[in-house]
Amino acid sequence: MWTGNNPSGQHRPTVEPEVPPTGPGADDRRRLYYLDNLRLLLIVLVVAHHAGQPYGPADWWYVEGGDRSALISTFAAISGAFRMSLFFLVSAYLLPHAYDRKGGARFLAERFRRFGPPILIGFFVLIPVLMYAYYLNFRDHGPIGFGAYYLDVYLGMGDEPAGWSGPIWPDRQFGHLWFLQHLLCYALLYAAWRWITARRTTPPASARPHGAAPGTLAIVLFVLAVSGATFLLRVWYPVDQWVPMLEFIQTEPADLAQYAAFFVVGLAAYRRGWLAALPTRAGYAWLGVGIVLAGAHFAGGGWFDDVYAMGGWDVRSLLWSTVETLICTALSIGLLVVFREWADRPSRLVRALAPATFTVYVLHVPVVVALQYAMTDAGTGPLLAFGVVSVTGVLLSFALAWCVRRTPVLRRLL
Repeated sequence: MWTGNNPSGQHRPTVEPEVPPTGPGADDRRRLYYLDNLRLLLIVLVVAHHAGQPYGPADWWYVEGGDRSALISTFAAISGAFRMSLFFLVSAYLLPHAYDRKGGARFLAERFRRFGPPILIGFFVLIPVLMYAYYLNFRDHGPIGFGAYYLDVYLGMGDEPAGWSGPIWPDRQFGHLWFLQHLLCYALLYAAWRWITARRTTPPASARPHGAAPGTLAIVLFVLAVSGATFLLRVWYPVDQWVPMLEFIQTEPADLAQYAAFFVVGLAAYRRGWLAALPTRAGYAWLGVGIVLAGAHFAGGGWFDDVYAMGGWDVRSLLWSTVETLICTALSIGLLVVFREWADRPSRLVRALAPATFTVYVLHVPVVVALQYAMTDAGTGPLLAFGVVSVTGVLLSFALAWCVRRTPVLRRLL
């Protein structure tokens, strides 16, 4: 992936392969390195977000107890406002070229081969171990062996114990791998749409002149539409309430409108050349808007931290849905432009780390949870514990991913 930088902010058309060449002799000019760098930032934020779960937000997590910090809770709210939506946008941006190059059958086969094994390994191996540790440490139902727990409690083959504390019965879940489930579902929907519209060989955006990027009015209307849909979903489904769509797809409806909208924007951005056409000054301006709103949220002590998870016809919920969507949109536009202008250069570090982001996403939660257990009796405050788990979690997750990617069998699976 490649695009050139110039003082005017106007970028030459590019061709972006789904999985850019990374081996010896690869053509650096074909990479959009700023997307690699941006994804590295996003995966670090994902690890940090989960590292802070026991120390700030009131959400359910695999480790409980200890003091909580309002600063960490506010960080989680701001990070959660844009992190996964921007991930969906970047992921969607890569789909059209992949479909054009491979065709529908091969495209879907590779999607299932990429996402299927991690989802199944997570469901049958990783998550049961985490939930078993939670059962032993934070539930008062007496000791139980892992085999009995796996069958009776995790898979739900036994009776629900009296006074069950949840968060659901049975314990089976996909945890953080919901993101991979959604990517797979969106890929299926995209392939179906391409088949219905018979656009099997549509030329990529790089083969046509770039159109103008959306203007301020269009962006504001987008924010209003998405925030309105988000508010309506949260009337029935508050934040952190998860439901199994089709009894299999783990979904948080409160954020579904935002995720789906940004995925569609990612598809349109590729075809219409929006990432290259976004004016530099406008990107900086939107970044400023996002930073100001996020800073105000921190300065106000997390004004919405006690109400953002509320549902129903509440004006505060409507206000937070709007502010959250505006933060998400502003920071997403701003970060895309800033990384395009300042982080679109090859480096050995990016070459080494970027291919591991997927594996880090799959494996980081067990790493983070193990560190959180290790910090339980350390006697540190929440801020220091958060810092230690975040930094160590990022380093160990990338190290583990590096080892996995050098093991042929594991590399094919993860």
